Amino acid sequence: MAFEIPKTLYSGKIKEIKLGKGDKAVTIGGESAYPFHLFEGEMPNLPKIAMEVWDCAPEEWAEAALEPFAGVTDNPVAWAKKCIEDYGAEMIALQLISTDPNGLNRDADEAAEVVKRVAEAIDVPLIVWGTANHDKDTEVLRKVCEICQEKNLIIGPVEEGDHKKIGAAALGYHHTVISSTPIDINLAKQLNILLGNLGVPDELIVIDPTV
Repeated sequence: MAFEIPKTLYSGKIKEIKLGKGDKAVTIGGESAYPFHLFEGEMPNLPKIAMEVWDCAPEEWAEAALEPFAGVTDNPVAWAKKCIEDYGAEMIALQLISTDPNGLNRDADEAAEVVKRVAEAIDVPLIVWGTANHDKDTEVLRKVCEICQEKNLIIGPVEEGDHKKIGAAALGYHHTVISSTPIDINLAKQLNILLGNLGVPDELIVIDPTV
């Protein structure tokens, strides 16, 4: 008797979300089964890879980590372009390291201008990631949303402690949010419900369940 792979069929599916704008926009989601379980369902969109860029020069990276980005780590725009042009990055994840209140504590206006310059210099989707300090992220990410209106940035982390102000700014200025919770499906669902109550549609919410 021929072997038949045991299958579990699911009634639901992951929503598709479009990230970025223009020809280099990418679509994620859409799966109707576990990742790569193509024998059970569909996986219409392959995983997308974002390369990380910092908004300030890393001071504690090993030489081996710095070497591929020699000459650009003090310039986020040049760094992002190198990731795209030399290494084929499908997306850029801009870490706002300099805004950490326990570090350089760069103000919101300055950080937002850096994000704007990067967003205007690249044509792939741009993820903008704060420091997970609720007060600082609220200030910085709201300003980023405003300065980069209509760029469809992917803004995060949006957590329960700051979801109202950041979520409202992202919605008002037309950006996607990354809802971040600990590894608990109920907490993830609750945060999505809270964002939905603000008016943020499911199509503008990316779930990050692994904080």
